[in-house]
Amino acid sequence: MRKSGVLSGADARRVALRAQGFSGRTIARPGGAALLRMARNLGAIQIDSVNVLVRAQYLPAFSRFGIYDRNVLDRLAYGRPRRMFEYWGHEASLLPIELYPFFGWRRDVSRKGVGVWQNVARVGLERPDLVRKVRSEIEARGPLAASDFGQGTSTGSWWGWNDTKRAVEFLYWCGELTPVQRRTSFERVYDLSERVIPYDLLAAKVTAEDSYAHLIERAARAMGVSTESDMRYYFRLPLAAARAAVQRLVESGTLLPVRVEGWKQQAYLHKDARIPRAVEQSALISPFDSLVWNRLRMHRLFDFHYRIEIYTPAHKRIHGYYVLPYLLNEQLVARVDLKADRQHGVLLVQSVHFEPHVSKALVRGRLREDLRTLARWLDLGSVRGAVRS
Repeated sequence: MRKSGVLSGADARRVALRAQGFSGRTIARPGGAALLRMARNLGAIQIDSVNVLVRAQYLPAFSRFGIYDRNVLDRLAYGRPRRMFEYWGHEASLLPIELYPFFGWRRDVSRKGVGVWQNVARVGLERPDLVRKVRSEIEARGPLAASDFGQGTSTGSWWGWNDTKRAVEFLYWCGELTPVQRRTSFERVYDLSERVIPYDLLAAKVTAEDSYAHLIERAARAMGVSTESDMRYYFRLPLAAARAAVQRLVESGTLLPVRVEGWKQQAYLHKDARIPRAVEQSALISPFDSLVWNRLRMHRLFDFHYRIEIYTPAHKRIHGYYVLPYLLNEQLVARVDLKADRQHGVLLVQSVHFEPHVSKALVRGRLREDLRTLARWLDLGSVRGAVRS
């Protein structure tokens, strides 16, 4: 394959699945070491507030390993020693702590309001007095959430709660604050980054160009085979910077130009990527899993058109509110709309839609087993709802 520089679509799928940690290997009750390896392999674990099933950051490890203790992931992210940190990676993400210096460029441009939400940038740029006041308050009082401001303050009244919250967010984008906890309400609690991030990482200076190259390499490794746009999208990098980084990695031999049958764009194989003979694994995949972040790539790899319908009016939804693609071996074979009914201890299967040309009997059997495992992991006593077309 490397001599000819051509990959079949099936080989590209196998490369991508292996790179993303779908190897078919099982680990009984994986601990911190296995979860940290997964996080380093993926480069980023997306966080999302939707809790209809379980918070998004917990699902990738379940998809790859099965049942594990979610508290272990929390300790990696918010405990001591800190192995991960929260920042804008793909979206809001948990990132391996060693990546902290490589997002210095994003922290720098955020101070100028670039890439930051408009209302947050407005407060950051137009109300430096408020931003300084928020930072001073956290410095004096210790870790705080945005909702804590105005409660027992040491510096008097606040200039509008909404703008205070935006000032907190601006400091987070700029790297002045780092989350140290997520409350049960999912609200972030922040402390000064200098009290959270190890000094050697906090003080490390990496040029923007070296950062882009490092992040492109991490993205390429995490995907196995990818296009330039795939790599850029993984960590939301600037177009020109990503393009230059890709060329630099091609010249160094880290990325190998290849052609993937059926792909229109130039593809690149990471030098350490491997093509397994087969991938034998079943998994329910979060809509926020890095395997499916990029819907165009997802369609290229799996011929699977997917759109999350959370924000679609109920009467216009096709597949459901919180739909998880279902992986069986090397194909996405179904869409499963799930809800955790915690009050009654039930995992609700609201609908299942099978892809055309799959063996529904085979898929149903594996899916039922995986749903029972998911229910046990979520401490739900039963699964309710028919697994049928």
